[in-house]
Amino acid sequence: MQRVPIAGLAFRCRSAAVLVCAVHLMAAAEPVPAHHLEGTLHGFLALTTEQGEVLANGDLIEMVRGDRVTAHLTFHFKDGSLDDETTVYTQRGVFRLISDRHIQKGPYFPHPLDMTIDVAKGIVVTHSLDKDGKDEVATDRIKMPEDLYNGLVMPVIKNVSPDAGETKISMIVATPKPRLVTLSILPQAPETFYLAGTPRRATEYEIKIQLGGIAGAIAPVIGKQPPNIYVSIETGQVPAFLRESGPLFEGGAVLNISLIGPTWSSASHDQPAK
Repeated sequence: MQRVPIAGLAFRCRSAAVLVCAVHLMAAAEPVPAHHLEGTLHGFLALTTEQGEVLANGDLIEMVRGDRVTAHLTFHFKDGSLDDETTVYTQRGVFRLISDRHIQKGPYFPHPLDMTIDVAKGIVVTHSLDKDGKDEVATDRIKMPEDLYNGLVMPVIKNVSPDAGETKISMIVATPKPRLVTLSILPQAPETFYLAGTPRRATEYEIKIQLGGIAGAIAPVIGKQPPNIYVSIETGQVPAFLRESGPLFEGGAVLNISLIGPTWSSASHDQPAK
């Protein structure tokens, strides 16, 4: 669940999209096959600290028209901040990104983000504030790889077998100038979760941001290597997202994104975990 700051997402590993401070040249990669297709849905999410404090409530809404999917993921923070991402893609045989717009604004985010990707035009448009507080628009042309997956990392992960080796995909990040980076997805050992006290098995996927080049070599030494992101999926006939753990931006705290259900008590999802 992207938010891919790169977590991001939920559902899309949104964390990856804003965590990276360096870039490397990337080899051409193949798009990921779409074995498990996305459908029309409305999911309810919670964004919490590692201690269980609820920071934001979220919605994931997906609408399908033919082979085209529009996914809208939003988190509304208690302090008024907003994390909002709209992704359009196709899933005819393989996943292909059409467009993505990701907005982060409000007191929770030290550096506001407003980045739009148009794959067909090969452009990335970013909005930022100049020193006088006025909106500044920049348009960059980038060669879009076939495995560019801003905003749809979660559908991709659901199509990575627990028995697979390393899967690499591409993502554009704001540094603040748009750059291409590589995400490495690697299944980990099975883990146990519980539904109404009944144990079930899930697969945890580790996502690493690969900086490459000189920047990648020195990042661990100088403490600039972006932290890994972890996504738990119940695999099987119909894979299901369970949770994502990672920061929403560079230097941010590790947060958890998870599915929630409705309650009739306002305190039920608003208290730190015991």
